[in-house]
Amino acid sequence: MTKRPLIGVLGASGAVGRAAVRELRALGHGGLRLGGRNPSALRPIADPAPCNPDETVRADADVPDGLRAFTDGCDIVLNCVGPTYRLRATVASAALAAGAHCVDVAGDDPAAEDLIRHGDPVRDGRTVILSAGALPGLSSLLPRWLARQGIDRPTGLTAHCGGLENCSPTVAQDLMLSLTSGGADGAAYGEPLAAVRGGRRVPRALRTTEDARRDGFPGRVALQPYLSGESERLAGELGLERLDWYNVHPGPQVRALLSLLPGRLAEGADPDDLARRLILAAELDLAGRKPYYVMDFELAGTASGRPATAGLTLRAASSYRLTAAVGALAVDAVLNAAVPPGIHFACDVLDPNTVVGHLRAGGAGELRLTGTAAADSGAVEEGVL
Repeated sequence: MTKRPLIGVLGASGAVGRAAVRELRALGHGGLRLGGRNPSALRPIADPAPCNPDETVRADADVPDGLRAFTDGCDIVLNCVGPTYRLRATVASAALAAGAHCVDVAGDDPAAEDLIRHGDPVRDGRTVILSAGALPGLSSLLPRWLARQGIDRPTGLTAHCGGLENCSPTVAQDLMLSLTSGGADGAAYGEPLAAVRGGRRVPRALRTTEDARRDGFPGRVALQPYLSGESERLAGELGLERLDWYNVHPGPQVRALLSLLPGRLAEGADPDDLARRLILAAELDLAGRKPYYVMDFELAGTASGRPATAGLTLRAASSYRLTAAVGALAVDAVLNAAVPPGIHFACDVLDPNTVVGHLRAGGAGELRLTGTAAADSGAVEEGVL
């Protein structure tokens, strides 16, 4: 009998980890190793199936050697813990030391830089996939898929991403850290108000809109222009002359706090205290309302020599579920030898068709297509696929 690969899910009791376990099982993977700081929180998640039971292992990425028992014997590790920009390549390095592949739902440029400095996993035939989440990850995979839907030459992209949902401690702490780290070469994760013009990053090209309406987002929202390194790479990959990216903030409490964060941090405020306030602000904004998350893309270009557009709106109940779906698909791709050894970003190695097909079939979200994308799919523009 062929031995099933052992998949370790680190942070399995968290919002992303729990969803990732479900996604992996839906893809046919069982007998998982579930890791986290609190074994009692892991036990209700574990599948006790007698033929291929899950196991639970205490693991703490903040403690020296706190991952050794967890990674030992794993074929691949799916990392769902953070804060991303503090841990950097801690989990991936532990997985590689144990002879395992690694998929990180975040990681981003800082983790890639650490891994490159400490040796290329290619020499051991190992694969690391970083940024295998919703944003970054799906935020580049969906536009790449859209660019194949009846557009001969894409020239411009407008994106609106955001929603109304709980803010996990990891997300809150990473947001604080992203203001000064998270990008390449020690830079911040992205630049507010910047956009791509003529194929280049242009500072202060756009303005924040505090009170607006936007299709796909109920009620009034704030639109914050923001250009990340991932989005800038996407523009180069697609050959875009223009890229406008907006983070959408429907909740007034979160938006008010976000506007104060840079100044408060510069004054020496405690980041942990600000993170707690962000979690509370998200709870206040969500009170009495149904959570949602939206990723909306409008691609302009040409088709058969004429101006054309293609649009895609993904609406989900949770960005954490979307992150889990991409992470699980990345694990599946590595185990099926669809990704070569080395260090990769998910958007560069996952098949956009596979990702979109999984989202459609798996119920992680609803996809609505417009323009040439709707025409190519055979769907009417108003339909939900």
